This record gives sequence, C-alpha cells and structure tokens, in this order.
Amino acid sequence: MSVIAKVWVEPDCITCNACEDICPEVFKVTDDSSMILAEVRSDGVFDMNDGAKSPLTGTLGADLADLIEEAAEACPVEVIKFEYAESAAEEAAPAAETVEAAPAAVEAVAAPAAGVSEALAAVMEGDRSLTIMFGSQTGNAAGLADQTAKMAADFGLQAKVVDMDGADTSALAAGRLLIITSTWGEGEMPDNAESLWQATNSGNPGLSGTHYSVCAIGDTSYDEFCKAGTDWNDKLAALGATSVRDIQLCDVDYTPPWKLWVVEALSRIACVDASGTFHETLVEEMLAYGTSSDDDGIVDGDFAPAAVLADEMSITLRLFRYDPVAASSGFDSVACALPGHATLQDLLEAVQGDLDGSLAFRRGDGCGTPTTAVRANGRIVLADVARLDGLVSEGGTLLLEPLPGLPVVRDLVVDTSRLERKRSEAKPWMRADPRAGERLANGSTMGTMASGEATSLHRRFDAVSDIAAHGMSDTTPHDSAYLGPGLLSRLWQRASDPRCGADQRRDLMKTLQQEGGMWSETDLSSIRRQGDDGRIVAEAMLDARGRLLHEFRFAGRSGRHVKWFSRTVKWSGNLNETILAAQTMGPLGALMNLPATVRMATGFTRTGGPLARDLQGFLAPGKMPKFVNSSVDDHHEVKAIFDALDRRF
Repeated sequence: MSVIAKVWVEPDCITCNACEDICPEVFKVTDDSSMILAEVRSDGVFDMNDGAKSPLTGTLGADLADLIEEAAEACPVEVIKFEYAESAAEEAAPAAETVEAAPAAVEAVAAPAAGVSEALAAVMEGDRSLTIMFGSQTGNAAGLADQTAKMAADFGLQAKVVDMDGADTSALAAGRLLIITSTWGEGEMPDNAESLWQATNSGNPGLSGTHYSVCAIGDTSYDEFCKAGTDWNDKLAALGATSVRDIQLCDVDYTPPWKLWVVEALSRIACVDASGTFHETLVEEMLAYGTSSDDDGIVDGDFAPAAVLADEMSITLRLFRYDPVAASSGFDSVACALPGHATLQDLLEAVQGDLDGSLAFRRGDGCGTPTTAVRANGRIVLADVARLDGLVSEGGTLLLEPLPGLPVVRDLVVDTSRLERKRSEAKPWMRADPRAGERLANGSTMGTMASGEATSLHRRFDAVSDIAAHGMSDTTPHDSAYLGPGLLSRLWQRASDPRCGADQRRDLMKTLQQEGGMWSETDLSSIRRQGDDGRIVAEAMLDARGRLLHEFRFAGRSGRHVKWFSRTVKWSGNLNETILAAQTMGPLGALMNLPATVRMATGFTRTGGPLARDLQGFLAPGKMPKFVNSSVDDHHEVKAIFDALDRRF
C-alpha cells in the first residue's frame, strides 16, 4: 500500500480548485494558490509547503494517499507534488516499471489502415522516428510541441519532444526534424535555445540527411518579426538539411497559423522513408490517411484540463446598442437561456443568429483575444473566454456595454485606432545600446538577461490585454490626452527591462512623467478592483510613480507637494499649509495667486479661497478650518521617511 510522506505545491498554481474538490482534508485553495492545511503538517504551518516540505502527521499519509495521488493527477498545471515514504517506495517499484512502460504504448504506431497503397505502406515501414525541438520563453512553443507530438502518431510517426535547453547538435541530425520556436526581445533566441544556437554556429554540423520544417512565433509590433525561427530555418538549410515545408510565421495569435502548418508539415515529413528519401507524390495520400480520424488531436492552450460543464441558466441580458446612422443609443432587454459554461461570445452569437443579425461585436479565437474586451456588470472581461456563470447568477441580469474610454463604432465595437496611434508615438519597442553580450546573426550585440530575471519581469507585467486595461480606468473616458494604463504599464515594463538602452529609457521615463502619463490617472483603485489583471496593472503603475518621484527629484506639482509636506513636518513637527501651498504652486504660481497666499499667511483662510467661504465655517459647529502650523501626530514617522529618502529630495 502506498504511503505518502510529504506533499507540497510548486509555484504557478492557477487556483482551479481541482485539488481541494478531490481532497479537502489536505488542500485549501486561496486567491493566490493552493495551500497545504496546517493541521496535516508536522510543522503546523499553512502555506504551499514547497520550501519546508514538512511531513504529514500521523497516519494521514497512508489514509489519504489515494486522494492525494488523484489530486496530483487532476492538477491541470502539474504543480501538486508528493513524496512516498521510504518503506512504500520499494513496494511501489513494480508500479514505477509499469509507468515507465506507458510511453511506449503512447508512441506505438498503428499499422497502416486497410486500403492504403503499397507505396505508402512501404514508406511507413522501418524507422518512423520524429524529433520535435522547441525554443520557448513563456511556454507557448513548448505547448505546441507537445500537441504536435500527439498528432504525429496519426501519420505513423514516433515523435520525441526535445527541449533545446541541454540538447546538443547531434539532435539536429535526426532524419525527420520539426522546430517550433518563439522569438525573445528584438530578434533574440529564447533563453532555452541560446546555448544550442551558439553551439550550432560554432560547430556547423553536417545535416545533409535531415528533412525539416520550422514554425516560428513572434510579434509583428517588433522590427525583428519571428527572427529566431527564420535564423534556424536559414541555418539548417545552410548546413545541408532539406526543407519539406516552408517556414510558418505566426503572430501573437499563433494558434490558427500553427494549425495550418502542423497538418501540412506532418503529412510531408511522414513521407520521408527509413532511408531518408522524400516521396512527394504520396503527400496527398498521407494527408488523407493522417486526417481520417474524427478527432484532429488539436487541443487549444498549453494545458488541456477537462471541460468544466455547468447547468443551463436563465438570465436577462441588457445589451447596449448604438446606431451610427441615426446617432442613437439605448439598451435592448433579451431573455436568454444558455449553459453556465458558455462564454459571452457564445451568448452574443446566439443573439445575433436567432434574434438580430445586425448586432455588432468583435469575435475572438477562444484563447483570450484582446479586441473582444467589453464591460459586463461593471467588469472588464474578454468576451471569448469569460463564462456566464462567472458574471451573473441564475435569474440575474447581465448588463453588457462596450469598452469605456474609446469611441463606439457600432453596438459593442469600439475604435482602437487612437490607442494604437498613441502606442506608435510612444515607441515601446526595444532599443538596446551596443554592449557586451551575445552576438546576433547581423553582427550587432545584445545584452543578456538571466532566466530568473526574465521570469520576474513577465510575472510583474503579465496582464492579459492592454486594450482591456485601457477600459479599466475611470480617467480614460474624460481625458483624451491620457495614454491609458495599458500602454503606460507596457512603457514601464520596457523601462524596467535591463536590456533597454539608456537613451530609450530616458525617453520612456519622460513620457511617463509628462502630461498624459502616469500622473493623469486619478484613482488606481478603479483599476485594481478589476481582478488579477487589474491588480497587476495597478501595481505596475504604483511602482512607476515611486520611481518617477525619485528620478525627477520630486519635480512637478505632485512631487513638490510630497517634498514640502515632508520638509515642513521634519523641521517643526507642524504642517505649515501656507508654505505647502506656496511651494506646490511654485514661485511664479505664488505670485500669480498673491491674494490667496496673503489670506493663507495671515491665517484667515486655510485654502486661499474667498474669505466668505471660511467665515461660513465659523457659523457651523465642527466646520472651523485648521489654522497655520497645526500639529502633526507621530511626526517622527514622517521624519524617518524623509531621512530615508533625504538625498532624493
């Protein structure tokens, strides 16, 4: 019988509740992660147990072993880990052998179906191995490599997925080779591919016996679009390898082009026989053979948890409508009945198909398309992934409006051209200084970044959509000059990147400081309350504000207010509001508002406003304003803050 000694949760938990549903005696899911209950741990601490790895108490390891194993298997991101007791490890050895044997069953290739030609049957004899290598910075390419390997069996191939990190150049000499790689920064290799790339360039192995194809993931907003993939494609060709399918270039929405590439690349590379001969005349027959199954094997996303289905729910939809021809707007009320797991996009498609074909909204691919952002019951969500049961309860009302802060084109469709124009003017793309670092194919140098630093940078700015973030602010609908939280957080991300050039960082910081920048946002809480994405954006903006105050020496009205508040309290323990107001306005501002300054200095008014306003305070008990030099409680705390930042003022 299995006995589990320790159980813990690794980072990157997605808080899906699967573990708690299966084994609530051990797991408790919070807003941030799954935790191990204190009462089941010998150290009595409630946390992820990933550092201490405290043993389980009493006989829980034996009593709950099956449930813990089941919870670990059900985890969609595989962060639930456990360790068997030593006495149980020996008993589990035979089971381990069975697990070792399992991949062979997965990799086993079915015999060619009846009816295939003799020529195709001959091609599918002998060695059918396929190497799929991936270069991945955030996991997207790795996920596509796993899905490609699953589909390869349908084409009679035995696929092996190889992480470029740790691989040597001999892996490139495979008879059949597919490469899936993303591009990092301005045309750089992902961190896990850099060593292999350098070794390939220095060793230049002969690859005349290799047939290959490359799928490259990039971002068209960068100058070096998909450069890592094109570099691999060109290098393999230069080393003598034979391309069976042209390189596939994928933008940020990489799933559709990958689906096109993977079927064509597999059907063509599967026509390479054991001797290394490519039979191009059999490609169409191989394509029909490999795609004959009803299940195409494609699973969206890096992970494929089981679908969580919900019962049908009846709701009332209040839908914003705008007709640009008549320049009229209003709301339609529609009674709807859909499953709770249906998305907002499913709901809108049902309304458009069954009730009103003129309804306008933006569609996504079901993976969180930024342009599908709308406001649902006050929350900014992406319509192609937001579930109904997460927005409204049974019998409730769902208020659906276009994204605020942008002009409405029709119904739920907004015009993002102004936002894109501001993005172009702000120039958020990477401009690095020449410095010591890795040398690119074009001869220029690029500074490197440690993997941990890259992970931290992504985690701090990993909000799902800049367009959605723009609508989270209460300021964007009222300030046309405001760049918006989405673009500002991206500019701050670029300025925080250690590879960013000194000149670019200086320009970025000026953009963040000037009118329309960070100080135009009136209330970060309006952004923070929009869930995890809002919290990420708000924290990035707060971080940027602190840095702006320091780097610009507390310049500007807001900076001067902070500086002189601290100074007046430090000097005397009192807050002198006359000095505070005058210094915040600056010398010129104080002269231009001389009557108000005099009224404050003489103690007649607190704010510098008309005397009559403060005289009214004398008539209402409790409304009398404070006088000049009012005492500040615990002023030593303000002084301590000032002393810590003294050189910055």
